Formats: sequence, C-alpha cells, structure tokens
Amino acid sequence: MSTQGEEGASGTAMQPVEMTYREAIRAALDDELASDPSVLLLGEDIADAGGPFKTTHGLLERYGAARVINTPIAENGFTGVALGMALTGLRPVVEIMFSDFLAVAADSVSVELPRWRFMSGGRCTTPVTIRASGGAGGRFGAQHSSTGESWYLQMPGMWIAASGTPDAAYRVLRTAIRSEDPVLVFEHKALLGLKGEVARGSDNLPPIGRAEVVREGSDVTLVGTLLMLQRALQAANRAAEDGIDAEVIDLRWIHPIDIDTVRASLDKTGRLIVVEEQYHPGGWGAAVISQLTIDGFAWSTRPCALSMPALPIPYSPELEDAMLPSVEAIGAEIRRIVTE
Repeated sequence: MSTQGEEGASGTAMQPVEMTYREAIRAALDDELASDPSVLLLGEDIADAGGPFKTTHGLLERYGAARVINTPIAENGFTGVALGMALTGLRPVVEIMFSDFLAVAADSVSVELPRWRFMSGGRCTTPVTIRASGGAGGRFGAQHSSTGESWYLQMPGMWIAASGTPDAAYRVLRTAIRSEDPVLVFEHKALLGLKGEVARGSDNLPPIGRAEVVREGSDVTLVGTLLMLQRALQAANRAAEDGIDAEVIDLRWIHPIDIDTVRASLDKTGRLIVVEEQYHPGGWGAAVISQLTIDGFAWSTRPCALSMPALPIPYSPELEDAMLPSVEAIGAEIRRIVTE
C-alpha cells in the first residue's frame, strides 16, 4: 500500500483500492497533510517510531519534524497545546495512544475544546481532531482496553466518530480534520489488520453525522460501531444461512446520531438490536432507543441491547472474551427477536 500518489492534484477520487484499517488511517492523514499546510500531527512516538500502532509510519520523512511532532507523555499538556494551535489558525490532529488516556486530558477535551466557540460568541473555532485507539481483545488489561466512545456524549460542541471499516477510517477521519469544531475519532486496535476497499479521494467525503447501511435486509436491524459492527456483520451473514435477512448499520457518528437512517431501517424491519462494546446505561445504544421512543416509534417487539456487564475489563483472556458480545451471542439474539 502506498500512502501517497493515490489522489490527483485536483482532488479527484481514484478507483477504490484494498487497504487495511491501519493503512486507511495513514492514508487519510497523508492526504490531509498534503492538501492543507495548516494540518499537523501531535502525539507520543508518532514521528521516528511511526506511532504505537504504526498509523503514522513514513509521515515524518515526508512532512518533516515541524508537522509530525513527538510529544512528552503528558496528554492534557499537548492537547492543550493543540487548542492554542487551533486558535491561531492551525488544524492539529492529536493522537491519544489508548482511549483510556483521554481521561488524563479531561480538562482540555471536555472543558476547553468544546466550549470556545460558545464562549467567544462564535468568533473562535477550535478545529482539533483527537484520534484515540481503544477496544478490548488485545489482553491490555483494565486500564488500556476501553473503547471510550460514549464517554463524551455530554459534551455539546464536540463531534464524536467511531470507525468500523477501513473505508470509514479513511473518509470519516478526513471529514473530521476538515471540521471547524473539535472531533473525537475512535479507532479500534483489533481492526488494524482488517482489509477492505477504500474510496480514496477528496470528492466523496461523507458529512458529519451520517450513518451508513453496510448490509441491507428486511427482518431485523442491527446497529453497531467499531469491532461490534464487524461482529454484527458476521452474525448477519450466518443468520442468512437460516433464511433470516438482517440489515446492518454502521453508526459511524455517535454525536450527532443519525436517527433518521436507523428509523428508515426500522420502518422495514420493525426489530432493533444495538451491539456495543461498552456499558449500556448512558451510552449511544441507550440514546438511540430513547430517541426513537420519544419520537413515537411504535415498538412491536422490544428492542435489544447487547453490551458489556458493568465491570472493569479483565486481563484474563477467557474473562475478557466473555465480557464482549460475541458473534454467537449476536446470532442467538437475531434468531430470538425474529421468532418472538
């Protein structure tokens, strides 16, 4: 995979190419660095080492140390620096090594970045993109395994994205970097080697807040993000062998949530399963079900939420695996809800 030369100078999209999730992230960063001199990267070990997950490999050599900047292990510090950069006309992209470490930068992420446009009466914008890698399955233990995707739903002024495919990892990240408002972009460690077609180019970027139907169906609607999207797709494909036609939606943005796309699917299927690698109370799955109910959707079959028990994520492989909704558990719920 090449991280350069896939897009012409005019920004015309090239033919879709197969990339891994990791390569798609790198390509998005590469293309935005190439197209906008105000874009720069900050993070721990992102320069010479190419990033902890190699998503910035080769970018230092192409763009130099002034635009690919190694930082100290001080998340709140360098996220605060990114805020200052944004207020003076730059578009920093911050990498947080593990999503769990967003909590270390809580002041910058939750108190400062989302509120500057409001506090300045719209005179100041903070176009900062924060990338965070999270998710269980890698045996990283309780302090390095959260997805974190719903932690910041109570932060008006900040958009939140969660990429579950290589194409989403590429296009959603580019959309985020171009936003005038701060965006949290969640990526999943277990997806880094996932391969898929990526429509590389600047003329096909999705708007903020747009979900995507990645598998059409008529019997039940599954909504997922990150790794759970992939497990929902696997479960849907297995259910098809039993004659069950499941529709799968990649939510992609959890603030704002694309309720219209979910509602359109439910108008066909009448059945909903949300699949989330997180705790249900206070999360995006609860928000989806709540908003549909408030909007007056007439549930003929009660919606289902497959999520995690309210426990820290353990290091033990057997216990960690048991924490997450599995393909088998999703498949069982598909069969139950369709026959209920």
